[in-house]
Amino acid sequence: MSAEIDYYELLEIERTADDKVIKSSFRRLAMRFHPDKNPGDDEAEARFKQINEAYACLSDPQKRAAYDRFGHAAFQQGGPGAGGGGGFGGGEFGDLGDIFDTIFGNARRGGERQQARRGADLRYDMEITLEDAFHGKATEISVEVSQKCEPCNGSGATPGTATRRCNMCAGHGKVRAQQGFFMVERACPTCHGRGEVIESPCRNCRGEGRVDTPQRLEVEIPPGVDNGTRIRLAGKGEGGPRGAPAGDLYIFLHVKPHKVFERDGTTLLTHAPISFTTAALGGSIDLPGVDGAKHVIEIPAGIQSGKQLRKRGAGMPVLQGRGAGDLVIEILVETPTKLSARQRELLREFQGSETGDECPQTKGFFDRIRDAWNDLTE
Repeated sequence: MSAEIDYYELLEIERTADDKVIKSSFRRLAMRFHPDKNPGDDEAEARFKQINEAYACLSDPQKRAAYDRFGHAAFQQGGPGAGGGGGFGGGEFGDLGDIFDTIFGNARRGGERQQARRGADLRYDMEITLEDAFHGKATEISVEVSQKCEPCNGSGATPGTATRRCNMCAGHGKVRAQQGFFMVERACPTCHGRGEVIESPCRNCRGEGRVDTPQRLEVEIPPGVDNGTRIRLAGKGEGGPRGAPAGDLYIFLHVKPHKVFERDGTTLLTHAPISFTTAALGGSIDLPGVDGAKHVIEIPAGIQSGKQLRKRGAGMPVLQGRGAGDLVIEILVETPTKLSARQRELLREFQGSETGDECPQTKGFFDRIRDAWNDLTE
C-alpha cells in the first residue's frame, strides 16, 4: 500500500470532496497515467496503481471514514478498517476491476478472456389481413440493421493493419490487482477482455466492425397465424461487434379487423340478419368465406334471433397443425319497418288467424303474466 502518500493528495481533491468530485478526479487522473498512454513509463504505471488504490478507499463511505480517522493504519493488519485477513477487508474489498466497472462500465466479471458479444435481437411489426392469416403468405420486408463491415471484414481495423497485444493485460484479457493479502482477477478494462487492441480503426465502421446497412428479407407467414404470433429470423438481427455473431430478428404479426368476420382462436364468427318470413318459413343464405369459397347456410324454419348455426371446418386453420376451426353464424331476425298496404293486409289476416301455438314462447310468457296477476287479485 502507498502508506507514505495521502489519498486526497493522490486524487488532487480536498478532504471535503463529495462522491461526484472524487469520481471525476479519478477518471481524469486514470486517463492521464494509464499505461497504454505511457508505454514503458514505470513511474506513470506506479502512479496509476496509487490513484486506483486511493479511489478504492475514498469511494467507499466506510473505508473513507476509517481512513479519515486513522489514516493508512486503518487498513494494516489488525487495524480498525482491516478485515479478517488485513488489507481492505475480505468481502467488502473494492479491487481495480470493480473500480473500472463502476467508472467506465466496461469490466466484465470472471477470469476468462471475454468472448465477443452477440449482436442484439431486433423487432419488426407487420400488419396482415385475415385472408393472409388464413392462407399464409410469402412477402418481403425492408429493414436497416448493423451488419459486418466489408472493408475490414468485421475486424474493426483498417485494411492492411492488424491488432496488437494489449499492454495493460499483456494479451491475457484479464488483469490482477493486489490489496493486502488478496489477489483479485478481472477482465482487462482496456481491451475489454479480448487481449488485443486496435491501433488503426477502420474508417468505414470506426473500429466497431459493423455498419448500418439496408436489406430486404423474405418472410414466410404460415397459415393459421394470429395477433401476436412471432416469427424468428435467425441471424438477421443486429451484427455483433468485431465479427461477433449477429442477433435474431423477430417479426410480430398484427391481423387487421375484418369487415365481416371476428375471430376467436380458430373459430370465425359473424352475424347474419334475416327477414322474419325466412325465420318463420326457413331458407338458406350464401356466405362468402375467407377461404374464397361460398358457404351455403341452411336456415331451419322457426329459428329465433340469437340462435347460432355452426359450419364445421370452415374456420381458421390450426397453426402448424392439421384441421380447422368452425364458422359460427349468429342469426338476427329483422322486423320490417316499411310495409306496403297489401303486406299490412296479409299480416292482419295472419294475426286474426293466430291460435297462440305459432309462438310458444310468447304464449308461455303471457300465460305466466296472467297467472301472476290472478295470484295478486285473489
